Amino acid sequence: MTTHRLIRLPLASLLACAALSATAQGLRIPAAPAATAAPAPSARGAEAQKTADYIVAVVNSEPITSHQLRTEVQRAVRQLAQPPADERELVAQVLERLIGDRTQLHFARESGIKVDAAAVDEAEQNIARQNQIELEELQRRLVAEGIERTQFRNQLRDQLILSRLRDREVNQKVRVSELEIDQFMREQQQIQNGPASELNLAQVLVALAEGASAAQIAAAQAKAQSLLERAKAGEDFATLARQQSDAPDAQSGGEFGMRRADRYPELFITATRGLAAGAMAVARSDAGFHVLKVLERRSGSMPASSVVQTRAAHILLRPAPQLSEAAAMQKLADLRKRVLAGQADFAALAKENSQDGSAAQGGDLGWASQGQFVPEFEAAMNRLSPGQLSEPLMSRFGAHLISLTERRTVQLSPREVREAVRSIVRERKTEDAFVSWAKEVRSRAYVEMREPPG
Repeated sequence: MTTHRLIRLPLASLLACAALSATAQGLRIPAAPAATAAPAPSARGAEAQKTADYIVAVVNSEPITSHQLRTEVQRAVRQLAQPPADERELVAQVLERLIGDRTQLHFARESGIKVDAAAVDEAEQNIARQNQIELEELQRRLVAEGIERTQFRNQLRDQLILSRLRDREVNQKVRVSELEIDQFMREQQQIQNGPASELNLAQVLVALAEGASAAQIAAAQAKAQSLLERAKAGEDFATLARQQSDAPDAQSGGEFGMRRADRYPELFITATRGLAAGAMAVARSDAGFHVLKVLERRSGSMPASSVVQTRAAHILLRPAPQLSEAAAMQKLADLRKRVLAGQADFAALAKENSQDGSAAQGGDLGWASQGQFVPEFEAAMNRLSPGQLSEPLMSRFGAHLISLTERRTVQLSPREVREAVRSIVRERKTEDAFVSWAKEVRSRAYVEMREPPG
């Protein structure tokens, strides 16, 4: 399946702080504007001074205003599972990121890197598809968030420019030697029996409003405990998250993805410490009650010696002027009914209707490991059991109907393990190289910090 395999558009990670709230698997556009604003960068002075717009920094003659900084701080706060421990530190971090972005954009302009309107159009469409909404609905939600479309598109353009710049200046220059792979494998073998350094958690959030009464807190706690018991009794955790969670990541099943422990809130780590994969607990934060499930723990950073592979088939319909997204979804719903009723064969319908290269094989995608499909497609596929059909879903490529054929666990060959290690080492080297390069670019730029007026 050429339209899905190995495709990883950078927008989800690039826009984590640039547009709206994001999940582990992609940018999610909130259905309603956030009700809570982040604190102003400075607590000094009168209340009017907190909202007045003034210049906080100048980068190569371009100003960064207090309004721009407040806006980015608000977005950063909305992505946190709990209020920041140190608000001033968060403001400083956000300001430093803005300065870094400005210096890199200035360098990109000097280097002649440009992004045309067609690329921005495609990025905008991708975000709408990832959130399974029409472009018009995306624009409506942006307005509800107080973000003009021109502003949003400018942010997309900047992030695409930064992505191309990083790829040219950093990513393409990183090489991993066989000696580095050997050294990494030796180091990981030494800590194989040590404590888990990476884990994958999922959550169901029962939110609490600021200033909630004792009765509201008790009700939220009771609901969280009830959800915990339902999950322990065998209900699918991802389904509970999609149906019950108040968190932005609800539609992705509440999954955060594999990450280092220090990238989780401390209360999450405390609540799940000592829990094996599959175990659950409840944690309390200022945001509410979090029902947490440990999906996976990994000792050290060695890749697993075995992987779960999935074999699925799909029918893809690409929206076009003659076929709206809604019409494509309805057509797939009708095909699904025919298959479930025994009136048609899935493979035959795929050959007749699918607009993917897999149509000739009855929609068969072959055996695939985790990460080979785009997140929205893979998440829907992973919820299926062999023999099941998905509901119609939208991805950045169009509308899909998925049939899961089989799952298996396969052992990786020594060569495959080394290639997986190569990817890990390359990612680490790339991050280190990017940090060094970004510092160098910043050091060459003119940066002037300004104090608040008054």
